[in-house]
Amino acid sequence: MKKLIIISMAVLAFSCKSASEKANEKAKEENTTSADSVNTATEQVNLPEPYATKSVQNNSKIVGWTNNRVPIAPEGFTVSRFADSLDHPRWIYVADNGDVFIAESNSPHSTLEKVTGKNKSADRITLLRDANKDGVPELKTVFLKDLNKPFGMLIIGDNFYVANTDGVVQFPYKAGQTSITVKGKQIVALPPGPRHWTRNIITNAAKNKIYIAVGSSSNVAENGIDKETHRANILEVNLDGSGERVYASGLRNPVGMDWAPGTNTLWTAVNERDELGDDLVPDYLTGVQDGGFYGWPYSYFGKHEDPRLKDKNRPDLVSKAIVPDVSLGSHTASLGLAFYTGNSFPAKYNGGAFIGQHGSWNRSVLSGYKVVYVPFKNGKPSGKMEDFLSGFIATGNEVYGRPVGVAVAKDGSLLVADDGANIIWRVSKK
Repeated sequence: MKKLIIISMAVLAFSCKSASEKANEKAKEENTTSADSVNTATEQVNLPEPYATKSVQNNSKIVGWTNNRVPIAPEGFTVSRFADSLDHPRWIYVADNGDVFIAESNSPHSTLEKVTGKNKSADRITLLRDANKDGVPELKTVFLKDLNKPFGMLIIGDNFYVANTDGVVQFPYKAGQTSITVKGKQIVALPPGPRHWTRNIITNAAKNKIYIAVGSSSNVAENGIDKETHRANILEVNLDGSGERVYASGLRNPVGMDWAPGTNTLWTAVNERDELGDDLVPDYLTGVQDGGFYGWPYSYFGKHEDPRLKDKNRPDLVSKAIVPDVSLGSHTASLGLAFYTGNSFPAKYNGGAFIGQHGSWNRSVLSGYKVVYVPFKNGKPSGKMEDFLSGFIATGNEVYGRPVGVAVAKDGSLLVADDGANIIWRVSKK
């Protein structure tokens, strides 16, 4: 019976893929969107014509880090294991007292994984505490368990907030406690999966609002725009979950969020759409305008219309689509985001943005699989993106790991979640 179910689901998956391919072929034949270049805050971005190259599936294979191999940082930095033997460590949150919280969660992608339960989500948060500040936590313990694909975490006053895939949950909390066993209260209900299942949260300087990043349930609303309610948005709510409103929309999969130091501007790293070719559409980092619309699903990088939405387009929305500030490369899965607020790195990194790129599946040559840095000055991008932590790609489509979440520890080091290798990397100044 189990074998029959697996075969049936595989056939269904193949049929869905064929339908998607047919839709892409139709869009390719009728495409009227031409190649173009766009000026962003840091450079001129060249956008090829849709389908200039064939859309391919090129999944990476994780081989792990062996023989004391570590990722590569710039000269003057050292890379070490802060923690390992985790279970898909996806996101990092650093508390004011220096405690480091790791969200361990995952969503099976393939039909076989879903049927067999392989890569099932750990659904927990682990606490790491480095009390003697030697770069190695003495305490590693389960802080919260039995969650539902947890991701974003947040401490405000005497409350610990967790963004599960289906909603934001509030728990009573006192600084320094090592576990939470009481049941939490869901203050915001969110649509769970599919596709983009992570939910990130952040508060403002006044700590009177919570911002919630919710990705789309599809690539380009191919299942209907009605299925995207409360999705592809950043939402704003009060601390009790009331007063919900859309802060910004048209963001296909906004994940990392942070405030540019010295400003009141929220920034986000956005994972853009697939299946238009190797070099479309670039992921991006952008300042988020209150009430702003960023194109998805109807257009990208401003007013460049997606050919797959030709019969369903919204010229009223496309006309006001905002061009993002910084291109991060196509299919890089740019998810993690943290502005550098420490004081141990060289001055060039002060106030700049670190972005964790989880890596591509829809490109003939792998892209991403690294942590990049974008310099900022006076709260605005001041230079082109550059590599900061690389060496994750082994050869061909083999990778040692996949970086995702990034966070600045209280000692000024940079922590990087590698959910492919189940490691938290620590990058510090020599």
